[in-house]
Amino acid sequence: MRHLRAILRLALFLGFSSFMYVLALLQIPVSWLAPRFGRRLHDASVTTWARGCCRIIGLHVAVEGEPPSPPFFLVSNHLSYVDIVALMAQAPVVFVAKSEVSRWPFLGRLSRAANTIFVDRAKRSDVVRVNELIAGMIGSGRSVLVFPEGTSSRGAEVLPFRSSLLEPAVKIGHPVAAASLAYRTPAGWPTADESVCWWGDMTFPDHFYRMLQIPRVDAALCFAAQPVSAPERHALAEGLHAAVSAQFVASQQGATVAAAPS
Repeated sequence: MRHLRAILRLALFLGFSSFMYVLALLQIPVSWLAPRFGRRLHDASVTTWARGCCRIIGLHVAVEGEPPSPPFFLVSNHLSYVDIVALMAQAPVVFVAKSEVSRWPFLGRLSRAANTIFVDRAKRSDVVRVNELIAGMIGSGRSVLVFPEGTSSRGAEVLPFRSSLLEPAVKIGHPVAAASLAYRTPAGWPTADESVCWWGDMTFPDHFYRMLQIPRVDAALCFAAQPVSAPERHALAEGLHAAVSAQFVASQQGATVAAAPS
């Protein structure tokens, strides 16, 4: 039964994502002729894709707090590629991702269609280019999400935040919102830190197929009540790390996942 569930979900995911990708290509002429309407259409399509994917893969997101109003700069802890679907289902947002993602089969095309900003982590100088793009996105009314841990983890703790991609927020004086994510799987199934969180030497195809076998994955997405501001990026990173850590709960196993007590 679990393999049949995974195969059906995979087929639905590929079919639905392909349809939404073609739809995004058809919207390109609209964006040329009517940029403002084209942006709204694109944002609606991205949110529709994310919410559809949540239903297909059995991801149930419980939201605590209010998502920030666009255009926002948002940071979150990073546990898995599933984070993107969970967060994008709440509001249209541009992600910053490692450049390797752009070369992934199929998912690379989807990422490019969603206007993802890719950073080459092997080149320190590329941060300057990416920061200019982030500032430009926010200046044009778009919302941007950064995972300042720099990598995904097993969800036992919030890793230290890197400050390099927070420079645009300091330079333009834009407050940064904070969110935390946690996952939980049903009793009797692999724990979330092993089956939903993607870390270490896990390979994507195997991990994704095993996750699709799980009947239901619960996610807790908590938005901090207040954004964080600071005069320089290192202080901003520390403040944001504290804000995320204050509402963080570990990813584990159980029937539901709840937010940290306030």
